[in-house]
Amino acid sequence: MDNVSKISNSTSHPHLHSSSLNSLTKQQRGLIKGSIVDMDNRFNEVFHSFDSLNSEFHLSNRVIDNFSDHFSFHLFVKSKDCSFKLCIQQLDALTIDSSSVTNALIIMDTSIRNNVALSITHIHVHDKPVVKTLHHAVNVISTEIEFFVLCCSINQATQSHDIFRIIVITDSIHAAKKIFDPLSHSLQKQSASILRDLRLFFMCCPKNTIEFWECPSKSNWCLHKAVNSDTKSFYLIPLLLNRYS
Repeated sequence: MDNVSKISNSTSHPHLHSSSLNSLTKQQRGLIKGSIVDMDNRFNEVFHSFDSLNSEFHLSNRVIDNFSDHFSFHLFVKSKDCSFKLCIQQLDALTIDSSSVTNALIIMDTSIRNNVALSITHIHVHDKPVVKTLHHAVNVISTEIEFFVLCCSINQATQSHDIFRIIVITDSIHAAKKIFDPLSHSLQKQSASILRDLRLFFMCCPKNTIEFWECPSKSNWCLHKAVNSDTKSFYLIPLLLNRYS
């Protein structure tokens, strides 16, 4: 009888995760202390993010092969005590150099508090107000929200027809590098979306480029510090029904 009841329970809930709270016995529930996340909660759906068959990853169609001279990464290398000072000077010079009306400067930062990931981007374009965009997500790891914000920010910048150069400054350069990772990974759907936007951006004009610059949080660079202050000034309670917003 016990075996029959177990079978009927599993078949009546075909989508029930083995780690769901509903699968716990009364004794197991009594041992739980504090708040935990239910695997079957609508805030924590497991999204199918692998997309290896997407045309953006075909060998003859990859951005990394066809437009390799249109994107670049500039990593921070700590070699001595004055490295942060040199980094700030470099970013200041880059900001002045990017003050042209044809350049878009994207500065982003992410923080996680109370299981809510919050990211804010500042997009600077010469002679236009600074565009501040807030993104927040519930129960996700930092790399996921960083990648999601990269997707939204790059899409926003590439929609401007008068922009020829996009400069992304972030302390999460590892997330940015995943955009061009040809290997299978769990962020491929977002990666394909970014690559599609970049492909159209690069094809639109031969001189269109995107640069990724690393800015360590410890450098205390003024513009990145301003974004970081914004992320810490918001306090969000996870009430939304969607994982991302």
